[in-house]
Amino acid sequence: MRIALAMLLYVYALYAMEGKEVYEKKCASCHQGYIPMSKLKENFQDYNNTLLKLTAPTLNQLSYRLKKSIGDPKGDNEIHRMEVAAFISEYVLNPDRQKSLCLDEVMQSFETMPSLKGKVSEEELEAVSTYIYDFDEKVVEKNSVQYEGFEKALQKAKNEHKIIMLKVMTKDCYYCRKMDREVMVEKEVVDMLEKDFISVAIDISTTELPLGLKAEFTPSFIFIDENSKVLMNLPGAWNKMDFLDILREAKKKQR
Repeated sequence: MRIALAMLLYVYALYAMEGKEVYEKKCASCHQGYIPMSKLKENFQDYNNTLLKLTAPTLNQLSYRLKKSIGDPKGDNEIHRMEVAAFISEYVLNPDRQKSLCLDEVMQSFETMPSLKGKVSEEELEAVSTYIYDFDEKVVEKNSVQYEGFEKALQKAKNEHKIIMLKVMTKDCYYCRKMDREVMVEKEVVDMLEKDFISVAIDISTTELPLGLKAEFTPSFIFIDENSKVLMNLPGAWNKMDFLDILREAKKKQR
């Protein structure tokens, strides 16, 4: 079983590597890679694409929309990957604006892409599909704040006189994922958390909260000082500016 899993991971890594090359050669001229969601929202909602002047959806937009809209995102991962790959192949060879998965406010800024029929092989399509499928999750992981285990975080809080920021979440929580994609990757948020906080994430569907803590909603953000005293316990999802204000308020309560 372990050997099969290792081989599967190796195959995915290989396809992702090849898929990146395909993307750079045949997609990157139109589809930019990663732009933070806050900047994308500003571009399309406030500036009608005159701020970034994009010619096509970014890769993180495509990755997210494809996984959300095609098949059953909560079902078997292998089947879901095949469903997404089949959609990408069909759309790339036979572009149809009516089948686009992007929001109307986004698509109104773009022309329908030209067909790549005869310009891309089945192997290249399979490889780039794997790369696109994994892109959103990997870019979030790369840009996000890093999380510690609670016991290690508590020791570090005592040694460094910092606050623990405990994110209470579940894997299937929509607003938890929204916070991860749109807020916890923002440079200002990451910089403040790394400077003054120690971040912990706990999935309450699998793990009990420490210190007898309770949370009725996900996500919730609980701020704990070096003496295990709860400074704040706030449920809800927030935008970047509101979350930065919350972090500043937690710092004030520490004093």
